[in-house]
Amino acid sequence: MFDDVTKEELAFLQRFKTGELVAEPKSEILAEGASSAQLYTVLSGMGVRYKSVPDGDRQVVGFVLPGDFVGLQSGVMGEMQHTVESTTLMTLCVFNRSELWSLFKSQPARAFDLTHLAATEEHLLGEALTAVGQLEAIGKIAWLLHRFFARLTALRLARNDGVPLPYRQQDFADALGLSLVHTNKTLGKLRDDGVADWTDGRLIVPKPAELARLAQIGPDTKPLPRPLI
Repeated sequence: MFDDVTKEELAFLQRFKTGELVAEPKSEILAEGASSAQLYTVLSGMGVRYKSVPDGDRQVVGFVLPGDFVGLQSGVMGEMQHTVESTTLMTLCVFNRSELWSLFKSQPARAFDLTHLAATEEHLLGEALTAVGQLEAIGKIAWLLHRFFARLTALRLARNDGVPLPYRQQDFADALGLSLVHTNKTLGKLRDDGVADWTDGRLIVPKPAELARLAQIGPDTKPLPRPLI
């Protein structure tokens, strides 16, 4: 699902790269309100993005999957506006934030790719806000499951008609503005209807067309191609 990279671009990215970071589950990779000297590309594993609210709860604003670029917010705005936390064991490619300007100066195509990634995130946030604001609970859950299934399949992580989905129901509830009880009941209905079964960290979708219909997504909609930094 990623755009091709030329040999010259790959050589530059290898110079831009400073190493790799292995993060244990539940590790804080980037902290809300803090500045980071590093930028990251997720090589493997999954995580979550969230904002804290004054009463101690949190709003999940996104999920982090292999191939995602994280930390650009800190690189441009000086500090993170949300926290990035690992859900599973993660391996991340590490770049120095101080080299970001050299990327813009010497690799304009790669710099445009950063703009592409930011626009893609804006697009996905718009879709998520529409789902949260306009769909019933079953539509919200269906939308999220459909997006996960399509993206993880495009990443070639599908095995035996299923994809890994190592999150908690609370993560979904925090992302979609639902109670945990409502989230659990809605997932149960999708399972009982044979549409989608999310059990023991694995998502199986026997009826993808029905899942797309509930999510108000076109049945042939595929994840947008994206650059890999």
